[in-house]
Amino acid sequence: MNIEFNKNEDVNKQLVYELKTRLKKIYQGGGEKNAAKQKEKGKLLARERIAYLIDKDSEFLEVGAFTADGMYKEQGGCPAAGVVCGIGYVSGRQCMIVANDATVKAGAWFPMTAKKNLRAQEIAMENRLPVIYLVDSAGVYLPMQDEIFPDKEHFGRMFRNNAIMSGEGIVQISAIMGACVAGGAYLPIMSDEAMIVDKTGSVFLAGSYLVKSAIGEDVDNETLGGATTHCEISGVTDYKHPNDEACLDSIRNIMSMLGTPENAGFNRIAPAKPKEKEEELYGILPENRDKPYEMMDIINRLVDGSEFEEYKKGYGQSIVCGLGRIDGWAVGIVANQRKVVKSKKGEMQFGGVIYSDSADKASRFIMNCNQKKIPLVFLQDVTGFMVGSRSEHGGIIKDGAKMVNAVANSVVPKFTIVLGNSYGAGNYAMCGKAYDPRLIYAWPTAKIAVMGGSQAAKTLLQIQEASLKAKGEVITPEKEAELLKEITDKYDSQTTPYYAASRLWVDGIIDPLETRKVISMGIEAANQSPLTKKFNVGVIQT
Repeated sequence: MNIEFNKNEDVNKQLVYELKTRLKKIYQGGGEKNAAKQKEKGKLLARERIAYLIDKDSEFLEVGAFTADGMYKEQGGCPAAGVVCGIGYVSGRQCMIVANDATVKAGAWFPMTAKKNLRAQEIAMENRLPVIYLVDSAGVYLPMQDEIFPDKEHFGRMFRNNAIMSGEGIVQISAIMGACVAGGAYLPIMSDEAMIVDKTGSVFLAGSYLVKSAIGEDVDNETLGGATTHCEISGVTDYKHPNDEACLDSIRNIMSMLGTPENAGFNRIAPAKPKEKEEELYGILPENRDKPYEMMDIINRLVDGSEFEEYKKGYGQSIVCGLGRIDGWAVGIVANQRKVVKSKKGEMQFGGVIYSDSADKASRFIMNCNQKKIPLVFLQDVTGFMVGSRSEHGGIIKDGAKMVNAVANSVVPKFTIVLGNSYGAGNYAMCGKAYDPRLIYAWPTAKIAVMGGSQAAKTLLQIQEASLKAKGEVITPEKEAELLKEITDKYDSQTTPYYAASRLWVDGIIDPLETRKVISMGIEAANQSPLTKKFNVGVIQT
């Protein structure tokens, strides 16, 4: 290994260490004091409930761990948006689990909480995964009700999704393990089955204080909407359990009796590890996001046996396309190339730029994968489409539109991993969040923005300088340098993977060594949802 490899390895391992450190803090939820209050009531914490529920030694793929990270500072923060979501295995069946974290503002719903819950439901609906809700929430966070209550993608959309999933036969089981108030009361009761924990679980449209205020009735919460009330008087809930553990055991038992899901028919054989060492990913990806590297070195450490059937190898070389397997699953990979190549025209660096011929190649490959019913994996390290008169005269817009069209109309499941840069229209063409990847995760090295930091900062600086000069201000070299640094720092802070993950532009940030797991679990989930649409590229012909 050379000095450059060792330097990259040190930097990338440090980024992974930072990732794990930040995750540990998020896993603490609302902190030890609030956790102790839950324990005093005999309740398990949200992550403890999930750990108890899922099969022993099975994988759990968390979705949105960094949601709301760095947001809601005036409200004291909202780690993981006050809810833990992810794909796990219960009685051998893959399912989506959604657990309110009552240590965070009593499990109250912030705007990002709604967005995260809706993302969890979207994943469940796309893949026909059973959903298990572990409910323990005080309902909408009232000071921000205008940002969470009335709009299409707000709180009410979740109940609409409950109804849609039920109608489509997607199983939903709810466990009322704490407070379940007001509009939030509909979620468990709109599920197919609802169970409640005695003495700690309660569900009502209005609590005792509001009842007293509204109609003058004196009643305690347990009588109003506790386990005995709803299991023996109202019939609202289906099962009553003495504690969290018994409730979770009941869910496991019900899940063990579910019928076998339909199969989409994606091809899988016995899994094999890559022949190349996966750990070497740390040393391959440059610490400088502008430096070149060979994308095949990444692919060979992700695919089974390091075997990859490259498509149109000598054509459109700024994008690598080809077939391989990940954990046994057949996949079609579309990846941006970052190496320097020598051609008849001289040396050329493919710095993640998409050229016309590359867009054409990728479009055709995506069509082929749809024809063969092979899931697609996009490995993003893209700075955008090639610009300039030569590219414009060659029809780069038309070729780029073909690729975007192919990605948008693709019916096989798509999975996106943001390795490095994800800029501008390149983000779209390489299946960014707007193009419905079943899952999209980022490495700690990712940067997501409309353009690179230096270009954006210089553009923004010109705009700001023009504005100041119009006001008669003199821009000295020192003032210009100060403005440039201020703009660059602000812009760079908005391009980090943590900024993206906090806003759910990506489903999470992962150690590169988790990439195979994310893709494999994603395809396993997608395999439970047979394809019902046929691929059609629409009006743009290739």
